[in-house]
Amino acid sequence: MHRPLTKLTPRQLGRVLNQRKAVGLVIALFLIIAIAVLDRGVNLFPVDDDWHRYHGQRFEVMRVIDGDTIELRSPDGERATTRVRLWGVDTPEMGNPGRNTPPEAFAVEATEFTTRKTRGQYVRVHLQQHRLRGQYGRLLAYIELPNGRVLNAELIKNGLSEHDARWGHDQVEHYDRLEQRAREARKGIWGP
Repeated sequence: MHRPLTKLTPRQLGRVLNQRKAVGLVIALFLIIAIAVLDRGVNLFPVDDDWHRYHGQRFEVMRVIDGDTIELRSPDGERATTRVRLWGVDTPEMGNPGRNTPPEAFAVEATEFTTRKTRGQYVRVHLQQHRLRGQYGRLLAYIELPNGRVLNAELIKNGLSEHDARWGHDQVEHYDRLEQRAREARKGIWGP
């Protein structure tokens, strides 16, 4: 049984109050640390860390595979680089020399455009929480160029890509409008 606080000596009352202050400080410190950890997006329960690892981060573009696929200087599992597939775009295919398939019309132009805009540059990666990876394990992302423009939108705007809305994304309406304008202007793949 505890003695009521009113029956404690001044010395005993001082000790009890100091103990309560210490417990209160520990709890307050714990809460401050927990809020700071959660605010910074630290994943306490590692499941899929792609969001925390890539979203909003800057990476150097090491290689351009084709108009809608690049590789970033960042290890990804056993790979030395991270392969990224651009959200919402579908550029013409480069073909496969091993299978004797030539590039589709405007595939070279789309690849050169992406190369000019990104290779050796530091770009910012923006992800969609509902889907982080595509069917081949590539990271799905919007790529913000050093000038603040988004590569995905620039490809569509310049007629070098169709809008690919197979998997819903935040920019569906915007990319539909960009494609419509490129079609009307008969740019790139929409030309004669």
